[in-house]
Amino acid sequence: MADNRRSKVVTQGHQRSPNRAMLRAVGFGDGDFTKPIVGLANGYSTITPCNMGINTLAQRAEAALKQAGSMPQMFGTITISDGISMGTEGMKYSLVSREVIADSIETACNGQSMDGVLAIGGCDKNMPGAMIAMARMNIPAIFVYGGTIKPGHYNGQDLTVVSAFEAVGQYSAGKIDEEELTAIEKNACPGAGSCGGMFTANTMSSAFEAMGMSLPYSSTMAAEDEEKAESTEKSAFVLVEAIRQQILPSQILTRKAFENAISVIMAIGGSTNAVLHLLAIANTIGVELTLDDFETIRKRVPVFCDLKPSGRYVATDLHQAGGIPQVMKMLLVNNLLHGDALTISGQTIAEVLADIPDTPKPDQNVIRPWDKPMYQEGHLAILKGNLATEGAVAKISGVKNPQITGPARVFESEEECLAAILDKKIKPGDIIVVRYEGPKGGPGMREMLAPTSAIIGAGLGDSVGLITDGRFSGGTYGMVVGHVAPEAAVGGTIALVEEGDSITIDAHQKLLQLNVSEEELNKRKANWQPRSPKYSRGVLGKYAKLVSSSSLGALTDLDC
Repeated sequence: MADNRRSKVVTQGHQRSPNRAMLRAVGFGDGDFTKPIVGLANGYSTITPCNMGINTLAQRAEAALKQAGSMPQMFGTITISDGISMGTEGMKYSLVSREVIADSIETACNGQSMDGVLAIGGCDKNMPGAMIAMARMNIPAIFVYGGTIKPGHYNGQDLTVVSAFEAVGQYSAGKIDEEELTAIEKNACPGAGSCGGMFTANTMSSAFEAMGMSLPYSSTMAAEDEEKAESTEKSAFVLVEAIRQQILPSQILTRKAFENAISVIMAIGGSTNAVLHLLAIANTIGVELTLDDFETIRKRVPVFCDLKPSGRYVATDLHQAGGIPQVMKMLLVNNLLHGDALTISGQTIAEVLADIPDTPKPDQNVIRPWDKPMYQEGHLAILKGNLATEGAVAKISGVKNPQITGPARVFESEEECLAAILDKKIKPGDIIVVRYEGPKGGPGMREMLAPTSAIIGAGLGDSVGLITDGRFSGGTYGMVVGHVAPEAAVGGTIALVEEGDSITIDAHQKLLQLNVSEEELNKRKANWQPRSPKYSRGVLGKYAKLVSSSSLGALTDLDC
């Protein structure tokens, strides 16, 4: 091995190691001590449907790793269900779990001097958590996505978990009755797998496929289908060969790979969270990537996939239409993808895509023809201005006119905001400000799916803006701006906004502006005092002390 990892566990130079006795207890035989040891990071849990099918995949991977000539060592990683914790104090642990997952995988693999790692995950933070660990360790690695959920069905409509959140807003607005609300709730999530639209889990799995760290087609397979198990098995064989060839994450996760991922995310209408996670992964692997790079790529890549939350179709529909390889091939032939980027199989992106058609199949509507996109430019706009000097992320898909100027409606938490929406206190033209929900201030940078879904459900999606130093779910759409940095907790301008102030959101001008004089802002700044931390101990206390700005990916090891 490149860094002689295995010898640290099973041998001591030419001496036989006493460590072998413990390895024999976990299944090593005489012929196994010369084989590569592969960590199998198993994200199985019954906390969420996203992860409840993963153990079967892990067992399939374990058998395949042995068959391929390696010795797998399985260990568990955690998950937090964003959809279940949404709108509660528990949601503050969601982004924190990304760091816990990364730390746990790094700790297990480096602590046992493993030669490679295969990570299997489902819910949103499983993917970036695993990839951050892979970037830190730089040992041969592959990610296996647990798979997407199949759509629920009710009254002729395909449902996702977001349907349930939007139904709450519709019920509050008197558009549906309690019977229909309950029916949507009961039918939205029919089984195992991650949330079915192009929300954060499917966005990040697609990004990893585009970057070459997962196998082709694997990012859009349904969790319950046999092809997902077969792809998992194949991933194990590919990883063992990568260990033999010493294909490392640092060779795959290059600047070109990140640009490929961003292009794919724009094309499929992916989640705002991808911005945060890709910044974090790039920072970890040592690739220079900034918010401005997302804006540069957005200007040249159209959205040509009609996917939920703002579109009509779900990830399994995309899979049937040709999946991420079809999306990538269209980008490649239009000079918007780096074909020479390396993948974990040892092939280049161009080689992987060689047999994929240049144009999408005519008998489907999920992937639009190149000359008939959903939007001419990408949907994730980077806004700056005196309200976000470090930047903010706007998701403008599904919005008729992505610019609005209106009075600020200021809330100090997500709960206060949601109550106002459900009580019909928000009017067309208002701009909601939810602050002290950032990485430090929350802490944990909660997602705002409950209020944004309530806005959509009430029919205010095109007439009400919302800005926050927190995050949005991948299921969010509308006139929404998140990741506002600097955040309120460190004295960012968002902390200085007062009820009724004029705010401008203008995606055309890439502007997020508080229309208050500099003199007045300086006066407010002088009077501003930081709040006492909400948590001083435990995971959230540690996180608040360590976490960086969202503009840098909200990492906790940035200054270590």
